[in-house]
Amino acid sequence: MASKFAPWVSCICNESFLGSTSPRPHYPSMPTYPKGLSPAGGGAELKAVFAVAGMTCSACAGSVEKAEERIREAIEDVGFEATIIKEETTNDKSIQVCRIHINGMTCTSCSSTVESALTSLPGVQTAQVALATEEAEIFYDPRVISYNQLLQAVEDTGFEAILIGVGEDISKIDIQVDGFKTDHMLKTIATSLQSLPGVQETETYPELKKISISYKANLTGPRTFIEVIESSGSGHFKAMIYPEDQDGRESRRKQEIKQYYKCFLWSLVFTIPVFLTSMVFMYVPLIKKILDIKVVNMLTIGEILRWELATPVQFIIGRRFYIGSYKALRHGSPNMDVLIALGTNAAYFYSVYIVLRAANSRDFKGTDFFETSSMLITFILLGKYLEVLAKGKTSEAIAKLIKLAPDTAILLNLDEEGNVTSEQEIDSRLIQKNDVIKIIPGAKVASDGLVLWGQSHVNESMITGESRPVAKRKGDTVIGGTVNENGVLHIKATRVGSESALAQIVRLVESAQMAKAPVQKFADRISKYFVPLVITLSFITWLAWFLAGKLHSYPHSWIPSSMDSFELALQFGISVVVIACPCALGLATPTAVMVGTGVGASQGVLIKGGQALESAHKVSCIVFDKTGTLTVGKPVVVNTRILQNMIIGEFYELVAATEVNSEHPLAKALVEYGKKMKEDEENPVWPEAKNFVSITGHGVKALVRNKEIIVGNKSLMIEQKVAIPVEAEEALAEAEGLAQTGIIVSIDGEVAGVVAISDPLKPSAPEAISILKSMKIKSIMVTGDNWGTAKSVAAEVGIDTVIAEAKPEQKAEKVKDLQGSGYTVAMVGDGINDSPALVAADVGMAIGAGTDIAIEAADIVLMKSNLEDVITAIDLSRKTFSRIRLNYIWAMGYNILGIPIAAGVLFPSTGFRLPPWIAGAAMAASSVSVVCCSLLLKNYRRPKKLNNLEIRGIMVE
Repeated sequence: MASKFAPWVSCICNESFLGSTSPRPHYPSMPTYPKGLSPAGGGAELKAVFAVAGMTCSACAGSVEKAEERIREAIEDVGFEATIIKEETTNDKSIQVCRIHINGMTCTSCSSTVESALTSLPGVQTAQVALATEEAEIFYDPRVISYNQLLQAVEDTGFEAILIGVGEDISKIDIQVDGFKTDHMLKTIATSLQSLPGVQETETYPELKKISISYKANLTGPRTFIEVIESSGSGHFKAMIYPEDQDGRESRRKQEIKQYYKCFLWSLVFTIPVFLTSMVFMYVPLIKKILDIKVVNMLTIGEILRWELATPVQFIIGRRFYIGSYKALRHGSPNMDVLIALGTNAAYFYSVYIVLRAANSRDFKGTDFFETSSMLITFILLGKYLEVLAKGKTSEAIAKLIKLAPDTAILLNLDEEGNVTSEQEIDSRLIQKNDVIKIIPGAKVASDGLVLWGQSHVNESMITGESRPVAKRKGDTVIGGTVNENGVLHIKATRVGSESALAQIVRLVESAQMAKAPVQKFADRISKYFVPLVITLSFITWLAWFLAGKLHSYPHSWIPSSMDSFELALQFGISVVVIACPCALGLATPTAVMVGTGVGASQGVLIKGGQALESAHKVSCIVFDKTGTLTVGKPVVVNTRILQNMIIGEFYELVAATEVNSEHPLAKALVEYGKKMKEDEENPVWPEAKNFVSITGHGVKALVRNKEIIVGNKSLMIEQKVAIPVEAEEALAEAEGLAQTGIIVSIDGEVAGVVAISDPLKPSAPEAISILKSMKIKSIMVTGDNWGTAKSVAAEVGIDTVIAEAKPEQKAEKVKDLQGSGYTVAMVGDGINDSPALVAADVGMAIGAGTDIAIEAADIVLMKSNLEDVITAIDLSRKTFSRIRLNYIWAMGYNILGIPIAAGVLFPSTGFRLPPWIAGAAMAASSVSVVCCSLLLKNYRRPKKLNNLEIRGIMVE
């Protein structure tokens, strides 16, 4: 989603400057002046607002901020004073996301109708409606349109809309309140809750004794709500979390399955007797004799029975198809319901005509088709039941993720000195930020947090896919939903509710399953014309056979003994209507994407939607970052050469004080080594670093103890006009020859020392690159490190093409050059400096242990940080897309073959005719088969070559 960023640039200008650049009204790009200021006035303040479109992540915003600084410097270079005004309003989120569950959609025509209605609303930026999940995700401006208007827009298209949530950082919880006597009391409680900091919205449901609260989890929580409720009303009120399934999607799915199953059973109860009286009992003489007893004129008992039994199936059980047809036709987008209603009505009302004519005639002989309409509806309901059942299994990945969270947690109460005074077991949903939680061996970690006390090993496989338990001690972070293995831990909850890692992964997988793959557009285009085309074909089929019968164009022997030429033509027409299936086309892509992204999540590969899946299967070239991607990402200082007369402790104190402000892995290595120089201090305090500047891809500089410290690579020193002595050159060459990174430290313009840092290769890197070569995928390494180190690392892993000393923008340019050469490019990186390239690539893959910005910019997140998962991601996308192709071949092939057969193409030569009820059964089976075909992806196993990789651990001292 492109965001907008509007920095304010303010400059105080003199009269002569303003006079020479007086604005002209017809230039929209010129700045406007604040009220009360004349462009000719002396000392005026000039503000320019820039709207920057096309940014995709916070890294882009960072690049714009650097450009701001250059604009300010340019203004000062021409002799004027300039300052950047930071307005608080620029940080506000102007775009919110709303998720809505939609009931009643049957095919892509329905989802397209809803999507078009939502997209056309003012204030809506983008809207995606997924048929497979029956959900809509809308990005909108709350200042222009409210979520209630979005819900109403869905309702206006004829479907039921249920709000799932508003805002990614907003949590929602339902509280049951007992003890209130009037509705006004409950509203008063809701008003008092609304005044709490962090509470966004409250809704009351007096009949359910429920208050629904939307809130920001970092400011408040459900325990506070319960305390507020129970402390009001003189203690008469009791509150608890509403006792219901918190996974609304799962409960809705179960309700839908139950509803279809119930409808199918009732339909079966009425249809079996209809089938027996028309198809079976006619061959049992005694029963046939009873059924053929005439009641009025030619009207028989059998016909009356069939009419009575078929009517509730047609109008009560089949009511949903009438409602769906009415809504679809009202909006000019005929769907599958229209086809079903047309086919069943044609059979039913023709049969009613036969019955009424028999009752009013003494010599009329006709055959009713009540069994056709009843069996059609029954088979379609069976198909929908099986389809909903199968679709439920496609989203099992999300259900499993949600179930990872434990039901209860042990809350520790501490005194002012931090000692535990008591502990209590609480519902895990009551955990709030900064709570201290006790995690016993074998228990699930109840929340994301920081270890305050204890040591243990935690199994994180269910979140990251990493099979080996991870050691945890004081200061380490833990993830909610993981399993504590052997020790007791006390953790401080840092992220709860919608902020937790588990909630974010669930949201990412949900969004992935919502996002349409470009190939889905094919089905959407067909769906617009499918139903009208089928209705036209059906009418042409009926007309052709009817006229052929009337004109005696075929032998009379072709007509079955129980029919006439009109009835034969009608049967062919009905068969064409009911065999056509737009559902199979609509489900071909989304069900495969849902299963594929779910399987990926279970393997530690988070794929952000159909677009990423579709692009990944075409990848022909992968660009790798070095640090943290090909290497472990935990660099350590291995050698230090000091070139000035100073002790090593003082040297590292100045270096650490400068680098402590940087997030780069190499900076962290220098700071950690500096800490070792101060072993007597647990948390050493470094001298203040003034005027800190980070030169991305090169290094940092700052003023520490009135000394200008520059820490970085050789090119930075040249840029800063620092002379590099021969000893430093030799130290750099030695480090580079050993595949180490040489860092130069300059103090007051003179080189003070060279530090060699080693970042060991990931054990699987050479094998992973080798496997990619066997998959005919080109590998390139692009790094900001020096050429010597880069070439040594590349040779070790087996990469031929290397680009070193590259700035972030140069990495992105290289990606674009490769795309221009005809490659589909994937970029694999982990740092802030990789994010422009991650965005520029066709597929950006972020290492899970990397920065939040890189993860935000990427299309695929590799949770385990293993390079073999790059291969898994590409292989999974290829398998998913082969499944999508198979689904389309089946769905298209079914309709292309099925419609002509239903129209009677084989009848003249073979005598084979497809009765409408069998055509209906085939239509129901086609949707189920597509979903089941997608479900086979659940059996996905990563390439066998990866199983042979020896995954060795690395101990970093």
